[in-house]
Amino acid sequence: MKKIVLLLLALINIIPAQNKLMAEGLMDDVSIKTRVGYSIGGTAPIGIPATIRSIDKYSLTPSFMVGADVMKPINSKWGVSVGLHFENKGMDAEATTKAYHMEVKKGESTLDGVYTGHIKQKVKEWMFTLPVEATYSLGDKFMLKAGPYVSLLINKDFSGYVFDGYLRQGNPTGPRVAMGKEENERATYDFSDDMRNFQCGIAIGADWQVHKHFGVSVDLNWGLNGIFKSSFKTVEQTLFPIYGTIGVFYTIK
Repeated sequence: MKKIVLLLLALINIIPAQNKLMAEGLMDDVSIKTRVGYSIGGTAPIGIPATIRSIDKYSLTPSFMVGADVMKPINSKWGVSVGLHFENKGMDAEATTKAYHMEVKKGESTLDGVYTGHIKQKVKEWMFTLPVEATYSLGDKFMLKAGPYVSLLINKDFSGYVFDGYLRQGNPTGPRVAMGKEENERATYDFSDDMRNFQCGIAIGADWQVHKHFGVSVDLNWGLNGIFKSSFKTVEQTLFPIYGTIGVFYTIK
């Protein structure tokens, strides 16, 4: 019995020590990068549908990313990187449409039908993003990366107004409701509550280590699922978030 107790005590002391050594071994060659970047892009369908006749205006909105990535090499070339980023994506745009399906509010009335005229659109999204990427090193300073990402949205806005046009209620031959240029003549819309809470997509990019600790990066995030829930049918086209990010990073380890 005494021998068994001594053996158990020895195991209790040995196992934590082994786990510590294993953890230290796994972390020996891990690198950590903190990042900040500026994103440019938009939320749009793949291919411009016939109902959107022209994009009249597109304005950049302040879209920033901050975060950190942990990279573990597998061999001299390949590795895996896992990150956590806090970012926002947005755009302001105006378009001219013809027979575009819309649901708008004018005064106290909600109108559904096909709209011809001008649309002002605002999109804003705040989110936490988790990218998981395979990395490939081209020498000591240049690294390519690609993999999936998932984003959790914590704040979202898809809203705007229609102006200088008209809406046919119900169908293209329904009653015509005019939309003027002045603020009190416009109709508004807000589809924020119909947006998804989660987005997923593919990220590709490259890191260039300019200095021992500092570097620059370029990334492209391409959403694979639309920004709206599958039950939302007002906007007929699937809108994908597609954004490129130019950034700098600092290698901690």
